[in-house]
Amino acid sequence: MLAPASVSDYRELARRRLPQLMFDYVDGGSFDEATLLANRTDLQKIPLKQKVLRDVSALDTSVSLFGQTLSLPIVLAPVGFAGMMARRAEVQAARAAEKAGIPFTLSTVGICPIEEVRGATRQPFWFQLYMMRDRGVVKEIISRAAAAHCGALVFTVDLPVLGTRYRDIRNGMGVQLPLLSRLRMAANFASKPGWIHDVGVRGRPLTFGNLAGVVKGANSLGALLHWTTTALDPSVTWKDLEWVRSIWKGPLILKGVLDEADAREAVATGADGLVVSNHGGRQLDAAKSSISVLPRIADAVGDRTTVLMDGGIRSGQDVTRALALGAKACMIGRAWVYGVAAKGEAGVGAVLETMKRELRTSMALVGAPRIAAIDRSVVEG
Repeated sequence: MLAPASVSDYRELARRRLPQLMFDYVDGGSFDEATLLANRTDLQKIPLKQKVLRDVSALDTSVSLFGQTLSLPIVLAPVGFAGMMARRAEVQAARAAEKAGIPFTLSTVGICPIEEVRGATRQPFWFQLYMMRDRGVVKEIISRAAAAHCGALVFTVDLPVLGTRYRDIRNGMGVQLPLLSRLRMAANFASKPGWIHDVGVRGRPLTFGNLAGVVKGANSLGALLHWTTTALDPSVTWKDLEWVRSIWKGPLILKGVLDEADAREAVATGADGLVVSNHGGRQLDAAKSSISVLPRIADAVGDRTTVLMDGGIRSGQDVTRALALGAKACMIGRAWVYGVAAKGEAGVGAVLETMKRELRTSMALVGAPRIAAIDRSVVEG
C-alpha cells in the first residue's frame, strides 16, 4: 500500500500490525455479526441528493455541542482496552483529537487512567461510565472525572451483560484453550514484534488504569472480561440514572439508545444528550442498525435533547448521512482505533483529516456549505 486513502486502508494496516486476538477484539461483533454488518450496509444504502450551482466556496464544518465548539461533527468514542492496540493509545488519541478540535472519550476500561490523559492534554475530554455493582467505586470514578474537568459524562446503558462475541471466544478470551491452540496464539503474538515492542515493552504498565484498585491482578483482556461478568450491574434502572444525575453536574449523555420510548424516558430523567447506538454490533446481534432507527428517535426527542449516533461510521460521507437523518454529530470508535493501531497519534490525526476532507467534499456536492444546512432534503427518497 503506497499511501492509505481511507479508513478501510487504516483498517488493513491495523490488521497487519496487530496480533489476531487484538484485531478481532476491536474489529468483531457479537454472534454472527449481522448487526455489525447492518451498521455499514444500511448506511451505504442511503442515497444523497447531488445539487449543482450552489455557492459552496466557503465550507464550514464546525458545530456546537454542550457549550463547546467542535471543528468537526465528530467525537472519538470510548473504546475499551484501546491501550492494547498501541502504546498508551488513549493518550495518543486524546492528543490527536485535541489537535483536530474535537473531543476524545476515555473508556472506564481504558489502559490509561483519567489522570494520565488529563496530564497529557489541555482541553477537556469526555469520560465514559459503566455502572458497576459497587456504587462506591462508581462514585469515586465520577469524582475523578469531575476533578479532571471532563467535558461530559457518557453513561453506557446497553451493557447489563457482556454480548456473546464468537471471535473472542474462538481466540481464547475468557476461556481455557487446549495446548495446541495456546501454542498457535503464542506464535501469532511472536509474529508481531513491532506490536510487542510498542505495547508490551514501551507501553507499560498494562493495567486497567481507572480500575487499578478494583481489578487487582487482572493483567489480560480475558481476566478483565471475566471480571465484567460479576462487576457489571444487570439490575440498573432509570433510578440509577437519577442517582448519576444527582452527583454529576456537567453534561450527561446516555449511550446505547435504540428505542423511542427509551429516548423519551432518558430526556425525562435528566439526560442532556443521547447516542443512538447498538454498541457497534457487539451486544444484541438481532438489533437494528443505528442509522435505521436514528430518524425516529430524532423526531421523538431531537427538539429537547442533543442526539448523537455511532455504528458503522467510516467516512465523512457517512457523517453526512447521519447528520441528514437527525444526528448533531457522530461518534467514531473502530475508525480511530484502526488509525492508532496503524500509526499511533499520527494515524488518528490522519483518519480525522481524511474524514474531514470527505465531509467537505460531500457538503459541497449536496449543496450544503454549513453543517446546519445538512438535513433530510439532501437525502434521496
